[in-house]
Amino acid sequence: MYTDSVDIIDHKVKKKSKLAEVWLRIKKNKTAMAGLTVLLIFTLLAIFAEVISPYERAITINARERLKAPNSENYFGTDAFGRDLFTRVLHGSRVSLTIGLFTTFFSVIVGGLLGATAAYYGGKLDNIIMRLMDVLTCIPGILLALAIIAALGPDLRNLLIAITIASVPGFTRLTRSVILTVAEQDFIEAAKSYCTRDFRIIVKYILPNAMGPIIVQATMSIAGTILAAAGLSYIGMGIQPPNPEWGAMLSEAQVFMRTAPYLLFFPGACILFSALSFNLVGDGLRDALDPKLRD
Repeated sequence: MYTDSVDIIDHKVKKKSKLAEVWLRIKKNKTAMAGLTVLLIFTLLAIFAEVISPYERAITINARERLKAPNSENYFGTDAFGRDLFTRVLHGSRVSLTIGLFTTFFSVIVGGLLGATAAYYGGKLDNIIMRLMDVLTCIPGILLALAIIAALGPDLRNLLIAITIASVPGFTRLTRSVILTVAEQDFIEAAKSYCTRDFRIIVKYILPNAMGPIIVQATMSIAGTILAAAGLSYIGMGIQPPNPEWGAMLSEAQVFMRTAPYLLFFPGACILFSALSFNLVGDGLRDALDPKLRD
């Protein structure tokens, strides 16, 4: 009993020390910390968007205030309908971050389970799952998402479903490749010898030991998801007006590219910096978790 308690405590200490070690490496990476800082700012703005500026200002039409340049009352100016652009950009961050995090989370869950199942059981089940992923991979992700939205209709729910389905094959392949090496370890054989259920082995032992590359890929995938959602909304197949979304705002502003360029600048800058910051954090995590790149 005493030995078991010591082993448990030792395992927890080692786990904490590994997390602390990864955090120290990330802190030394200036670009990763810059990206993390930008992400923190976007997250806080999204959380407190309603407190900073009420949602009504983002959708209320005021013809008298249309196309005003940035000023003390309207920090980013107003759009063609007199709506406050700062408020629209602010609440648009909620939509874009929600899409990025939601779709990536469910893509990791579904792709992780499919990849783990294919790698663990192998044989015919592996062939069936991977051939299905091959079929989906043959279609570019943005075109697959576009086809799904065209069939289901353009709204937030269908946008989330479409991007999630388009992202699953990548995570399935990544998880399978990582788990093929993990499944051969001795502790997996030990778990099998104790007649542990397969689902428990996959969820409790295999997936946690393969999370490093998956977390890195997920972080970078969020950036691609934000860009994909903005692109689909830009062509009218994503979030529909008057709901604020950065891509849809760019679509509405393209007519005023010369007369009111600020309408393009602010939502475009948000798309750029949010996607870039996720990529920087992903690069930092990759460097921190890769033993070959350690000092």
